[in-house]
Amino acid sequence: MASLKELKGRIASVKSTQKITKAKQMVASAKLRKAQAAAEAARPYALRLERVMASLGSKITISDSSPKLLAGTGKDQTHLIIIATSDRGLCGAFNANIVKAARIKVRELEAAGKTVLFYLVGRKGRAVIVREFGKQIVRYYDTTALKNQGFAEAQAIAADVIKMFEDGQFDVAHLFYSKFRSALVQEPIGRQIIPVAIPEGGAAVTDAAVEYEPDEEDILAELLPRNVTTQVFGALLENAASEQGASMTAMDNATRNAGDLINNLTILYNRSRQAAITTELVEIISGAEAL
Repeated sequence: MASLKELKGRIASVKSTQKITKAKQMVASAKLRKAQAAAEAARPYALRLERVMASLGSKITISDSSPKLLAGTGKDQTHLIIIATSDRGLCGAFNANIVKAARIKVRELEAAGKTVLFYLVGRKGRAVIVREFGKQIVRYYDTTALKNQGFAEAQAIAADVIKMFEDGQFDVAHLFYSKFRSALVQEPIGRQIIPVAIPEGGAAVTDAAVEYEPDEEDILAELLPRNVTTQVFGALLENAASEQGASMTAMDNATRNAGDLINNLTILYNRSRQAAITTELVEIISGAEAL
């Protein structure tokens, strides 16, 4: 059994840890409101742009002159898996869930005989991917603080990915990130961003007769890169909100666990102290009776 001094030291140590987890919970809670507002504000724009792409894409016939981001390379042998995670830990299973969803997709592609490459955004998802697929990683991109996860950063990532596509390094790109549902629920999802997937029934987006000036292909050539950038930007914002929600939940659980541990250690300390006092009293009484 640990001595009273050791128990007292452990109680003090756990209390110190509890203060840290409580403080991190409050910080995550404050950051969550801002990150959630940014993610929710970006959703309508991304959704509307997706509908515009569906409408335009459904009105043209894919040919050699069609934008490559829409028509693709004509094959789907090489797939680029873009995994967006955070640069920080202490957020529960947030990063692990994104990597898990990506690994499931990778296994499906490999089972179908496809070649898989990786583009890693953020540091926390690297360990598992490097261990299992180290030779297949073609890019690393470190995200920074939330305040720097702006549209310019999304443009840099999207431009790099588009250049790789135009250079023929891959045929299809999939983006994996965590969609923010609530502080308790973050849903890891993956979606194809290159070539742009036109949903079935895209022609039914609008029934109105629309004339495009310039023509549809010229508009698509301008909008397709912006669409990729918007998808990446939305993923970064969703990840930022999901990370803070997961961190807040994880720190709340850690604070509660620390409180339970403090209670248990306090009970053990009191029992040990009472046992020591009883032993001393027995020794004093026994010594007095011996006299």
